[in-house]
Amino acid sequence: MSEMEKDQVLTTGDAIEYLKISKPTFLKYIRLGRIRAIKAGKGWRILQSELLRFLKGEEN
Repeated sequence: MSEMEKDQVLTTGDAIEYLKISKPTFLKYIRLGRIRAIKAGKGWRILQSELLRFLKGEEN
């Protein structure tokens, strides 16, 4: 199985719980480009690998 197939898609709620940050902070990081996410309806979708990259402090 490739890495792409294992990567989970998280919702906004899942992501803020995973990162242990507030929703306004999460949305600010998206707006600033620190976290890459896709707008889906009223919420956002984020790959779990993107959150791991963010937590490691790696640049986009």
